Amino acid sequence: MTNKEIYQKTLTFSVRRLLFDLGGFLLLGILAVGGFYLMEKLNDKGLVGLGIGIVIGIIVLIVLFRYVSYTYKAGQIAMMTKAVTEGGLPQDVLGEGKAIVKARFTTVAIFFAVTRAIKAIFNQLARGLNAVGRAVGGDSGGSVADVISSAISVVVGYLCDCCLGWIFYRKDQNAAKAACEGAVLFFKHGKTLLKNLGRVFGLGLLSLLVIGGVFFGIFYAIFSAFPAGFATLAQEIAKNASTSESGVVTAMGDPHTLMLIAAGLAAVILWGILHSTFVRPFVLVGVLRNYMESGMNDIPTEESFNMLDSKSARFRKLHAEGI
Repeated sequence: MTNKEIYQKTLTFSVRRLLFDLGGFLLLGILAVGGFYLMEKLNDKGLVGLGIGIVIGIIVLIVLFRYVSYTYKAGQIAMMTKAVTEGGLPQDVLGEGKAIVKARFTTVAIFFAVTRAIKAIFNQLARGLNAVGRAVGGDSGGSVADVISSAISVVVGYLCDCCLGWIFYRKDQNAAKAACEGAVLFFKHGKTLLKNLGRVFGLGLLSLLVIGGVFFGIFYAIFSAFPAGFATLAQEIAKNASTSESGVVTAMGDPHTLMLIAAGLAAVILWGILHSTFVRPFVLVGVLRNYMESGMNDIPTEESFNMLDSKSARFRKLHAEGI
């Protein structure tokens, strides 16, 4: 199967995640606006109500997204892995994906324990690279390290997904040991896997400019229809802001600036949802194919784990759990 065919056949997971994410985004907006107007009417404390509404909305979303994302994201990666390694997919892609996830991770807790460990391994190694940059280059080295850190965080996300795919592929191993194998793969075949970086960052930047730009204009037009609401909110912010507040907070005391900031924030949030739903999976298929092919041709052995045992405490812990 080609990357395009795999992407199209597994798009059902992305669509369902999108619908859920948009529903969550709408719920967060309703709770935030509702909290603002309710508290403003009751005791002239609209800003407090806004904060309460946002906090409640975020708590609800965290709980819901934890379980829904667990099913759809892992199921999509499982089906991508199956297509890449076996060259085909079943008729019921959605049902098979859910079944594989349930069989591999009998509980949500096990799934998140493994994914947290994978992220911790890569992030710990990334911090080592940043420390080297600061030690070698001083302040300028620190700046370079910050740029590297931002880039690495993007790469880490893809590597974690690929590592999760390897866990599904290595169904004969327990999840901890398979995760260790997946982490080792990157460091054994880094040159092969890094050839996708141009595509990763190029498509990411393009989608931000296009999707983010379009929705910034849309949200700004929508917000412009409610000048009284933004004037009230800006007045509330200005009234509660102290002289020590940052320039951004001070600027939010102006209704037009507040409107621009709100439109930009909403556009970035929605871009993040659409990018992770449609663009990122398309990129992931290509990265996952290179990752799986390199691993299938050279499956890590117990001896190869030593290269990371000395560099990551989290890896050593996961390694011990997999023995």
